[in-house]
Amino acid sequence: MDVIEVPRIAGALLFLPTPHVDERGFFCRTYDRAVVRAAGLDPDAFEQDSVSRSAKGVVRGMHVRAGAGEAKLVRCSYGAVFDVVIDLRPDSPTYRNREYFDLTGDNQVTVYVPAGCAHGFQALTDPADVSYRIDRAHDPREDVSIVFDDPELDIAWPLPVSLMSARDQAAPSFAEATRRLA
Repeated sequence: MDVIEVPRIAGALLFLPTPHVDERGFFCRTYDRAVVRAAGLDPDAFEQDSVSRSAKGVVRGMHVRAGAGEAKLVRCSYGAVFDVVIDLRPDSPTYRNREYFDLTGDNQVTVYVPAGCAHGFQALTDPADVSYRIDRAHDPREDVSIVFDDPELDIAWPLPVSLMSARDQAAPSFAEATRRLA
């Protein structure tokens, strides 16, 4: 498994596994403590694993946590998603930069999203499963959403948005949300 830095987001990493494909399908190592440690992350820091399943066109995000933030490993385990990370750490050299990733069940690439970065994705297939490994127990009081189509973010979602949660539909603008993070 190779690890590469994401230049536009300080501290973000891509974990690139090698799926072994044959006539049966494939086998792939998606997490390795030694590789995570060698990349400078504490493998014992992760507290929770979660998975979401989305229909084609669904947007989940943009989400970030207030307080200490939340670092996470994100991988599309089935299907395909257009994944977005935005650096919202005011002291970061890549503050307000954004980066996009094509995550698929075929490539099994994992994105490490540092605490203080907003994250979201759009499902490109029906269904698309996204797996998360999170470094803190979830506390809904710290949840901050940013409206997915805020002009300041200028995210070119690849498909028309088919569905999103009520929370994401009612999300504040980028400017309002970042005030909550301050």
